[in-house]
Amino acid sequence: MSMASPHKHTNRLSLERSPYLLQHAHNPVDWYPWGKEAFDKAKSEDKPIFLSVGYSTCHWCHVMERESFEDEEIGKILSDNFVCIKVDREERPDVDKVYMTFVQATCGGGGWPMSVWLTPDLRPFIGGTYFPPTDHPQRPGLKTVLTRILQQWQNNRPALESNGEKILEALKKGTAVSANPGETPPSAPDVAQRCFQQLAHSYEEEYGGFRDAPKFPTPVNLMFLMSFWSVNRCSSEGGEALQMALHTLRMMALGGIHDHVAQGFHRYSTDISWHVPHFEKMLYDQAQLAVSGEQLFADVAKDILLYVSRDLSDKSGGFYSAEDADSVPASGGPEKKEGGADKMEKREGAFCVWTAAEVRDLFPEVVEGSSGATQADVFMHHYGVKELGNVDPEQDPHGELGGQNVLIVRYSVELTAARFGLSVDRVSELLSAARAKMADVRKTRPRPHLDTKMLASWNGNVNWFKYRFTLK
Repeated sequence: MSMASPHKHTNRLSLERSPYLLQHAHNPVDWYPWGKEAFDKAKSEDKPIFLSVGYSTCHWCHVMERESFEDEEIGKILSDNFVCIKVDREERPDVDKVYMTFVQATCGGGGWPMSVWLTPDLRPFIGGTYFPPTDHPQRPGLKTVLTRILQQWQNNRPALESNGEKILEALKKGTAVSANPGETPPSAPDVAQRCFQQLAHSYEEEYGGFRDAPKFPTPVNLMFLMSFWSVNRCSSEGGEALQMALHTLRMMALGGIHDHVAQGFHRYSTDISWHVPHFEKMLYDQAQLAVSGEQLFADVAKDILLYVSRDLSDKSGGFYSAEDADSVPASGGPEKKEGGADKMEKREGAFCVWTAAEVRDLFPEVVEGSSGATQADVFMHHYGVKELGNVDPEQDPHGELGGQNVLIVRYSVELTAARFGLSVDRVSELLSAARAKMADVRKTRPRPHLDTKMLASWNGNVNWFKYRFTLK
């Protein structure tokens, strides 16, 4: 390490181009990128591999880095006993898919950060996602997991490897595609019918979407339902498919997962009603969620294109990958030490959320004809802003959103107008002006990290939609 470096630690990830890997270049962990150098080290030293997969705008990846990978003690345990490999899942989706399949099969679910332990020949034997640094009631701590894996590796290695092999064999059998001689595969309509039944079974009727929280937009499901309707328009099931898709889109457009001030959609909702999101924004979601037809959907499609063209566009014509969930609060927030220097600590959603006091300070004017209500009263009623904040503590495990509000449309414009004795046009005008002013205020806040990777497949999604939208 150069004496001129401002960082206490620098590892070989500093030579990489991936924004995610570069975020970990100064951890006290001896990280390797995915490649031959790491594989050879694992084989020559006969050490298990710790594979950590994530992406640069992932909130829980930041949490695990802050809690564990920046911790000197955990860094030493990892570096001394494992060959530690970092992978950007957007840069290496092939690697991510292989090991995510294993994690989903063994844990009942997956996600990022993904944590997998491998033999030196890259065969997984234990997997998981986020681990806190120390034991929690519902989840073992990373220190405990590392200690137990080391004990098993040293004292019971054959059983550890054998268990991994059994899981891999079960996965191979479960995913194998075979047919008896002379047997034909099911027809496309039969496959579509089966897919529809599965989605109908998991559909959540009140707020739309599929299954309980966390709720993801899953644009591929919505596109399938629309395609199913287009070829089954005369059937009750076709009508049901269209209703499921449109209701889900409407509830998402009204919810907090939709950025009502600065456009675009956040990645997923932590609750069943699309209210409190994890605040990162992904390029591929914007491309696939842009739907036109009804006026509401046409407005949302324009909203998405405005966000992408303004915030995710490169001068060369390409599109960046994502915006982060975390940023430094406008007030500065608490400080932490990094490499001997003070650094403002980021918080999830800091760029997007509002206190009731902020809204009242921005809009103190009394609205003419409203019996004394201010513009803030109208806005707060319509978007569910509360004096003590509108985020349920269950959706805020780290206490980062206390007293804050995530904007969510609670009433139609017609109902808000009736509540304050105003015309619908007047309320629409007030809300539009308020959103524009709040967008200007947001421009003065510290922005979240922007992942400037330009991925060909994701760019293809956006350009395809732009072409389709301009045709309409």
